[in-house]
Amino acid sequence: MADHLEASVTLPSDPASVSAARAYVVGTLAEWGLPEDAEVSDSVRLIVSELATNAVQHTFGQSPTFTVDVRLDRDEQLRIGVTDSHPRFPRRLPAAVQQDNGRGLVIIRCLTAECGGRLRIRPTREGGKTVSVELPWTVPAQPVPAAVPQEP
Repeated sequence: MADHLEASVTLPSDPASVSAARAYVVGTLAEWGLPEDAEVSDSVRLIVSELATNAVQHTFGQSPTFTVDVRLDRDEQLRIGVTDSHPRFPRRLPAAVQQDNGRGLVIIRCLTAECGGRLRIRPTREGGKTVSVELPWTVPAQPVPAAVPQEP
């Protein structure tokens, strides 16, 4: 495999784009060798959903689009980032049990840590931000086919 692989998609800041972002990342990772039924795939799906949802809900219409970037470095490190043009960084909100929202960043942090990765938030040159996760790349080994006995 090459030293690194990259993929990117820009989507409108619309709730329907959350599932499109998730499908794009899962499809890309499948092309790169991560089966959709791999254990880490569920975590990646949820992380991408939360990142994209935050980009849609918390930019208050000030970011007409968001971009999802996926990068795999040397078969070791997977980076998934979501960039929007809104300057405000995400904040942890006090999430009461009865609240329907406010837990996205906490969920992302927990899943990322559980996978052995880290969360980063960085400003962009254009005045927006990128929220990204870096995860170890762990593709399950492909099963070796059993030798077929030869008849004498």
